[in-house]
Amino acid sequence: MMFFFRSENMLGNLSARLQETLRNLKGQGHISVRHVEESVREIRLALLEADVHFKVVKEFIPRVQAKATGQEVLQSLTPGQQIIKIVRDELTELLGGGAADLCFSKIPPSVFLMVGLQGSGKTTTTGKLARWLTKNGRRPLMVSTDVYRPAAIEQLSVIGSEIDVPVCRDRQLTDPLALAEKALRQARNMGFDVLLVDTAGRLHIDEELMAELEQIQRVTQPVETLLIADAMTGQDAVNSAQDFDRRLGLTGVVLTKMDGDARGGAALSVKAVTGRPIKFIGVGEKYDALEMFHPDRMASRILGMGDVLSLIEKAEEVTDQEAAVQALEKIRRDKFTLEDFRQQIRQIRKLGPMEQILKMLPQAGPFKGLGDIHVDEEQLTHVEAIISSMTVQERAHYKIINGSRRKRIARGSGRPVSEVNRLMKQYMQMRKMMKKASKGFLGKGLSKLNFPF
Repeated sequence: MMFFFRSENMLGNLSARLQETLRNLKGQGHISVRHVEESVREIRLALLEADVHFKVVKEFIPRVQAKATGQEVLQSLTPGQQIIKIVRDELTELLGGGAADLCFSKIPPSVFLMVGLQGSGKTTTTGKLARWLTKNGRRPLMVSTDVYRPAAIEQLSVIGSEIDVPVCRDRQLTDPLALAEKALRQARNMGFDVLLVDTAGRLHIDEELMAELEQIQRVTQPVETLLIADAMTGQDAVNSAQDFDRRLGLTGVVLTKMDGDARGGAALSVKAVTGRPIKFIGVGEKYDALEMFHPDRMASRILGMGDVLSLIEKAEEVTDQEAAVQALEKIRRDKFTLEDFRQQIRQIRKLGPMEQILKMLPQAGPFKGLGDIHVDEEQLTHVEAIISSMTVQERAHYKIINGSRRKRIARGSGRPVSEVNRLMKQYMQMRKMMKKASKGFLGKGLSKLNFPF
C-alpha cells in the first residue's frame, strides 16, 4: 500500500497549532503561570487564525486561563495533562457540550425544512440525511421547492433514485408553496414518517427568500428547520446562521465540506454565536458521508486524541463480524493470504476515504504521524486489480508467484511488473507486522476495526 505525506487536515492548521502548543506544555517538568500565559497566547492566536469569531475567543481564553492557573493544576504531578484536559473540556462546551438529536413529531410526518444559501450543498445534504434516516429505520419522502434553478428538482430526483428514497414532484406546479403542500399531503396519505423539504437558495440573504421560507414554514410546520452551511466559508457561515435564525428560528445546523480545507472557525463559533447546535457534518461527497456531530469527539480529534468511537461505529456498520474474527485468527496463525488481503481492502474502503480513517486514530504512540499520511485511493484500486489478476492458487500461496507469474499478473492487471513486485514485498512485510501486532496492543485494543495493515 503506497502512502505519501502531506500536512493539510480536516481543520486546516488549527489542530496542528493546538497540538504543538499543548505538546510543549506537556513536556515541561515544572509549569509556572508564565508557561500557562504563553501557551494561552498561542491558543488564542491559533483560534483567531482559524477564523473563530473574536467574541468566542474573547470568552474562551479567560476560562481556560483561569482553570489552568489554579493551584490544584500547577501543583499537580501531571500539570501538562491536566491543562490538556481543561482545553479539551472547554472546546467540548464551545462546540455544544453534547450531541443534539433530531426531533420527531408525535403524529407523522415529521417535516424537516432544509434552508441555506446557494452552493452550500442543500440538495446533496437532503439526500444524505434521507439515507441516514432510512438506515435508522425511518421512511422519508423528499421534495424540492426550488423552482428557480432549472436542474434543482431533477438533481433531487436523481439522488432519490440512487439512494432509493422517493421524491414528490409535479411538472405542472411552479409554485414552491403548492409543491410543499402537495408533498405534505402525499407523505400523510402514503405513510411516510419524515418529509424533507429542500428549499431554494440565493447567493445572499434577501427579503424575497426569507418571505418564501416563512410561508413554507407556516404551511408545513416543521419540527426541524436545519441550516445547511458551507464550513469552507468560515465566518460567513456563522453570519448567515444568525440571519436565518432571526427570521426562521433554526433548530440546528449541518456543516458541509468539513473534509476540505475548512479552517474550523465555523464549527467552533456557530453554537456559541447562535445558540443553535450543530447536528450533522458532511465529510465527503458520497451519500453516506454524513456524521452526527459529537462535540466531545470533535474536540478530541482537534487535539490529536483521535475519534476511535466514531471509527468503531463506522466499522460495525460495514464489517462482517464473523469474517473479521476469521481474518484475525488467520493473522495470528500466520495464514493471512492475498485473498484475505483483498477482502480486507474492500471492507475498509466501505468505511470511507483512508485519510479520514487515519485521522480518527490518536496522533500519539503507535499512531503518531498517521494523520498526516496521504493515501492515494487510486493506488488501492491498482492493488485490488493486481490481486484480482492472480489465480486462486496464487492468492492462497503467495510463495509460488515467481518471475514469469508476476509478468502474467502485470499484463492481466494493466500495471507494470515493478508495481506487482512492490505489492508482493509490502504484503510480506505486512504479514510480519500484523502477526506481531495481533499479539500486542493492536490485537487487543483495535482488532474489531479489522484494518488491512
